[in-house]
Amino acid sequence: MAKSVAKNNALSINWWALTIRGIAAIIFGVVAVFWPSLTLVTLVYMVSAFVMLAGVVNVFQAVTAIGTGRAWVLTMVLGFLEAGVGLYLVRHPQVTFATFILVVGLMFIARGVFEVVVGFAGEGLSATGRTITIIAGLAAFFVGVLLLFQPATSGVAFVWLFGLYALITGPLMIALSLDVKNQLEA
Repeated sequence: MAKSVAKNNALSINWWALTIRGIAAIIFGVVAVFWPSLTLVTLVYMVSAFVMLAGVVNVFQAVTAIGTGRAWVLTMVLGFLEAGVGLYLVRHPQVTFATFILVVGLMFIARGVFEVVVGFAGEGLSATGRTITIIAGLAAFFVGVLLLFQPATSGVAFVWLFGLYALITGPLMIALSLDVKNQLEA
């Protein structure tokens, strides 16, 4: 029974998409941590590319998972939100740093709430998958709150915070994808 539930799960259908997002997060995290002195415009383009990739992957996951449960609707909404934030940032690279932090902070809070809800609802997720999803959601929410309440922090601290988030959640996404893949093979 657990196998049939797992096969109908939106994550199970596209477990590989989590791997792609995880690899992109790790690459972004390494760049952000080791080259934090990037200019704001470069940072905006890096973050917008990361956010748009995450949004496109979420929309693709949602479209291929239509009818498999309720989570595909939330995934679709989050995907469009992330893609919209990324598109906004690409189209407006000269945004002020305060605007940039506000937009990214709100996006992180939305992602955190979404992942915690999915972690607790956990349609077809194993206990490991639920735990990983909840931890990633809490990390995103915490980073978003920090960004909103500390907007005056220097650009380097912001880049490090965002890079560390990516370095933490990237491996978590890869671990979750492998857990889902193992559930399918079991």
